[in-house]
Amino acid sequence: MEIKGSTNVVGLIGHPVEHSFSPPMHNAAFKKLAMDYVYTAFDVNPKNLEHAIAGAQALGIKGFNVTIPHKIEVMKYLDEIDDVASLIGAVNTIDFKDLKGYNTDGIGAIKAISEVTKIKNKNVLIAGAGGASRAISFYIAEYGADSLEILNRNVEKADKLASDISDSGLIDNVNSDSIKNMNLDDVDILINTTPVGMHPNVNDTPIALAGDMHEELVVFDAVYNPNETGLLKEAIKANAKPVYGIKMLLYQGAESFNIWTGKKAPIGVMEDALVKTLGL
Repeated sequence: MEIKGSTNVVGLIGHPVEHSFSPPMHNAAFKKLAMDYVYTAFDVNPKNLEHAIAGAQALGIKGFNVTIPHKIEVMKYLDEIDDVASLIGAVNTIDFKDLKGYNTDGIGAIKAISEVTKIKNKNVLIAGAGGASRAISFYIAEYGADSLEILNRNVEKADKLASDISDSGLIDNVNSDSIKNMNLDDVDILINTTPVGMHPNVNDTPIALAGDMHEELVVFDAVYNPNETGLLKEAIKANAKPVYGIKMLLYQGAESFNIWTGKKAPIGVMEDALVKTLGL
């Protein structure tokens, strides 16, 4: 890819960012569509965040993805926040055309799960109550799930998230509990947003074992490194339906791509680049 004076720049801001899989995924997409764009990563110290946003705007950067630890703090420096991103209270995509913040994490998860099952009228259980859980929960509610249960080690955090989702009016049936009380008998979709099983802790005991699962269960793990987590291995053992975290990474990236360029992302090319980068 030749970088010229006319090249449009998009990128990722976070701290740290050097292990991001986003640059190869987006640059493969730009190459495929012969677009004069480049995607790179910027390590931004939290104390420099305001300057980074102002500087990017001054330099004519077209868009950013935003990762830890900036997803909440960055909202202060934007002119507009998308409705769902406002509910979530975090932004992972910025479009500098109107200095607007979006959150594509939740839609990434929805599209990943939707490859296997519909969300409408389903009973969904989410493990974890952090940022990823919050992003996914509001979309699960918006896409018409029948019930949503949020389980977390810190039950207060689960209660708070359940209360916020309930207050949104998007779904009537929201519950919360300790992760120790997980029961999957009546659950259609299990979503893991905890870091359990994430590299390098690949031998962690999964949040649920094959014996806890049933064959109709869809199991989505937001962890994408390793690709086949301990939880997904248990799902396969139980003949349940696994959904891989790489798919969420893929679809949230595709959604960001659409926001910045107005073009439909070449999903297949982006997925191939991810698979190659992850060494699968």
